[in-house]
Amino acid sequence: MTYNYFYETTGMVGLLLALAWYVFILVAGWKLFEKAGEPGWKSLIPIYGSYILYKISWKTSMFWVYLACVVVGGFMGASENGALVSISSLLSLASFVLMIIQTHKLSKAFGHGAGYTIGLLLLRPVFILILGFGSAEYKGNPEQN
Repeated sequence: MTYNYFYETTGMVGLLLALAWYVFILVAGWKLFEKAGEPGWKSLIPIYGSYILYKISWKTSMFWVYLACVVVGGFMGASENGALVSISSLLSLASFVLMIIQTHKLSKAFGHGAGYTIGLLLLRPVFILILGFGSAEYKGNPEQN
């Protein structure tokens, strides 16, 4: 077995680049929260950060509906009962639709439209970076205006 320095160093460089990208995304989320008047640290806590995104862009009650669809659907999907698996599929579809609506409302909360929503859906990290570091200003929760 031969030692190949090239593969080891490129793997380490890739790991460092991935780590840097992840930190950059965390900072962008922090900035996005601050633009919306929330403390940035809230973006670092996974489920709580999602709750705050719903608060920023839609209704917190819809976050609980979304979370229930994800959790209950996950448990039902693990069942061997065909009816429960079918219900799980419907709950997964419902959570996907709720995520799309929430993403559109987030886009509107920062003064963007449907095109930006599509960008957030397809390239979320890039468009979160644009929201966090760009010139977009928080216009307010569309549900409260």
